Amino acid sequence: MQTLNVGAGRSDEEYKAAEEQRRADLLAESRSCANYFFVAAGLAVLGTGLLGLQIGFFNVGAIDFFARYGGQLVRHYPILVYGAAATWVATLVILGLAAHVGHRWAFLAGVVLYCADIIFLGVVFSIWSIGVHGFFVMKWFQAQRMLQDFKEAGSVGLGRSTSA
Repeated sequence: MQTLNVGAGRSDEEYKAAEEQRRADLLAESRSCANYFFVAAGLAVLGTGLLGLQIGFFNVGAIDFFARYGGQLVRHYPILVYGAAATWVATLVILGLAAHVGHRWAFLAGVVLYCADIIFLGVVFSIWSIGVHGFFVMKWFQAQRMLQDFKEAGSVGLGRSTSA
């Protein structure tokens, strides 16, 4: 019996199987968290009124800030607000697709994007939306950590030696 990489009475094969299961669980959970990008995109559609129906506590801070403080530009070209909202939604969908494939940068971009948007939400006094954004930031941060652990577990598993 080999003593390298054996923990609590497990054989090397059992250890490898458990490690592979752990990696599979990390990947599955990160993919589950990637779905929150699509949820966020749907809520952004509802919060910005892209479909004609606007629900007030799913606001996007940057869009609300632009609509409220855009002045003459928004009054003369109201389509700009809808264009910015559509761009926001498209960005979330693209980040969701990239995150679902397993790109850690997509989760980090989502965290940065939503943390910046929380600042705008504070300016337009949308407290409920800050909480919703905080939830997404937390889930995406957890997911990028899972992907980091997944990749570290893979690199450790590839470099493992099995000497007698």
